[in-house]
Amino acid sequence: MIVGIVAVSKNYAIGKGGKLPWHYPSDLKFFKETTTGNAVVMGANTWRSIGRPLPNRLNIVLSRTGTVDIPSPVIKLSSKHEVVSLAQYFDRDVFIIGGAQTFSEFADVIEKWIVTYVPEDIVGDAFIHENFLEGFELNKTIELAGDLMVKILHRK
Repeated sequence: MIVGIVAVSKNYAIGKGGKLPWHYPSDLKFFKETTTGNAVVMGANTWRSIGRPLPNRLNIVLSRTGTVDIPSPVIKLSSKHEVVSLAQYFDRDVFIIGGAQTFSEFADVIEKWIVTYVPEDIVGDAFIHENFLEGFELNKTIELAGDLMVKILHRK
């Protein structure tokens, strides 16, 4: 299954200066527990901001130009089509983890969203589209420490 996973502020900010514009340990722990053992797909800018492969996950970096340095065993692909084609052979979920352009590019193939709502407005420079959950319905809600709310939604 292709799953979008994102933390988003009240005003739909998801990043600032190539980083998360907040620090919530409960969200980081939830992200790690949810994605461990699966594949994570990120754009080149998200890869640069993380700076290393996420442990115990198959890391896939999208780069249209191919100018991103990727260490082994990270996989570098150049298109959504390549990710979707490869994903059909996996026995694990494929998590789209950002950034904004990658979320937008995969919007039509994401089958499930896991969204952490950050209870504040953020001055950010990366935003997710306000209607990114159009066509999805709420399946489950989880409360995390720090007044965070996680909503799990499936495509209708």
